[in-house]
Amino acid sequence: MNSAASTVVVFAQDADAPADAVVQELDRRGVPVFRADLSWFPQRLRLDARLDGEGRWCGRLWTDHRSVRLEDVRAIWYRDPAAFEFPGTLTDVERAYAHREARLGFGGVLAALPVRWVNHPNRAADAMYKPLQLATAAACGLRVQPTLVTNAPPAVKDFADQHGELVCKSFGPNTITEGGQLKVAYTRRLSHDDLAALEGVASTATQLQRWVDKAHEARVVVVGDRIFTITITTASAAARVDWRADFAALRYEHIDTPDQIAEPLRRYMHALGLAYAAVDFAVDTDGRWHFLEANTSGQYGWLETQTGAPITHALADLLTRPKGQP
Repeated sequence: MNSAASTVVVFAQDADAPADAVVQELDRRGVPVFRADLSWFPQRLRLDARLDGEGRWCGRLWTDHRSVRLEDVRAIWYRDPAAFEFPGTLTDVERAYAHREARLGFGGVLAALPVRWVNHPNRAADAMYKPLQLATAAACGLRVQPTLVTNAPPAVKDFADQHGELVCKSFGPNTITEGGQLKVAYTRRLSHDDLAALEGVASTATQLQRWVDKAHEARVVVVGDRIFTITITTASAAARVDWRADFAALRYEHIDTPDQIAEPLRRYMHALGLAYAAVDFAVDTDGRWHFLEANTSGQYGWLETQTGAPITHALADLLTRPKGQP
């Protein structure tokens, strides 16, 4: 990295309060910031990049209001930006082509920059696969539950016979919009009636996991070499299965990260090439921590507000740290 590089680039959606807080903290420290959303490209965000004689990409990234030289970028925070948006005059075929070219061209130039990424989009894309997460977590020493991925209803019955109570979980984001209405697919604890009517399993890949008799849950936010652990406790029946189902019933506490997960989590982050993740655990009634999933763009803002965990400061520290440091 150019020793004079000073600017932090933030790719985030327009309405993103945690991103606002990090940008404000960087500004307080006197660190230049260039913030944009990928949805601005190509209509409001422009790129001019040229490969020099030494194999480095130089040029600039700019909008109508500000710009940054590629040589001046020290870090990029890839904070769940929206997708590229193209002119409405394009046909569906043209739009698909334009999206591919933007991803490989615009994204390719950025991926080639020798900067600190939080997280590199290619590493984040790999790490979104939950079967990979579970296998990596187990290999790194974290406790994981027996899990089934199938589209065969008889396999679900066999799995239930072997492991008892099960939950069904989405592989990706748990929200869809249908008929203009937002619908949420929370983690579901399967009943006897569910196990007797498994026709829907055959329609796509389905994830089933052995139920954990939980005392509480925890979201563990990993920022570089720092780890913030917030326990989530509820007396609500719905939130006991999926705490997202009843936020009003939740209680939070910022605790010291248990030794049983701290070092395995660092190994997990290193194995997948990640600098940031929000990792969810279930803690059973015997105090054992079970890895559930990790989100490379996972939310933390409300947890920081509720507990005072200094996650914003940690992210600002990471984005301004010399690239060679962890």
